[in-house]
Amino acid sequence: MLQAEILAIGNELLLGDVLDTNSHWLCQELTARGARVRRVVQVRDEAAAIGEEIRGALARRAGLIVTTGGLGPTDDDLTLAAVAAALGRPLREHPQALAALEERYRLLVEQGFLPDGTITPPRRKMVTLPEGSTPLANPVGTAPGVLLREGPSTLLCLPGVPAEMRAIFEGALAGPLGEIIGQGAYREWSVTVGAGEAALAPLLRRLTQAHPDVYVKSHARRIDPRSRLHVRITLSLGGRDQAEVQAGLEAALEELLRLLAEAGIPVERVER
Repeated sequence: MLQAEILAIGNELLLGDVLDTNSHWLCQELTARGARVRRVVQVRDEAAAIGEEIRGALARRAGLIVTTGGLGPTDDDLTLAAVAAALGRPLREHPQALAALEERYRLLVEQGFLPDGTITPPRRKMVTLPEGSTPLANPVGTAPGVLLREGPSTLLCLPGVPAEMRAIFEGALAGPLGEIIGQGAYREWSVTVGAGEAALAPLLRRLTQAHPDVYVKSHARRIDPRSRLHVRITLSLGGRDQAEVQAGLEAALEELLRLLAEAGIPVERVER
């Protein structure tokens, strides 16, 4: 299973001014495609901090490293320069990315969004990419995403604006992402019971010992202050084969239901 790491970049995240919804969304999307996200980090707009995290992810041999933020035209947009330095690659203006940027600004002027579409040095900065990069079309904004490979790892640099990040992920990345992650499968089922987590703990321990590949997590919730405690037990499994994932969850669910019945714990709902 491909191991992925996410690096969210921006002072605004660490100041608490902006909520990092990008990482949450990416975790869902990558997991659903069969990858395993094992690390999410937030760092400031500092080249040294960004480079340190990139080198760390490469040392951990992450198959996929995704960065969000820092691709714009301003001086504090440092991601591409930091990535280039971390990989020991020069920055070079990418001719195809430049042509796409020129066309993008021409359309923005034509549609009345901007008075001037001149490719100024700050705008040109957005298409100055680490050597060996493949630009990814941004249908919402102006800064392209970037795909590059470093040994067994693939780096994806995406904009920090959520709409732009998602548009590139679902558009230009749709084909390459399948090749990067490979054939993957992920499923998640849940069982809601009327019991407390303390009562369930020894049963879930036995379940995880019997099915170590299945991730088991309990979530306590009280829908109404006058109602009893409800616990949602989530079983999830990822892998490369849908049939194997299905079989693994079937076996774990059967075992869970047996353990609950033996303990006299009522099952309120099973969701597959």
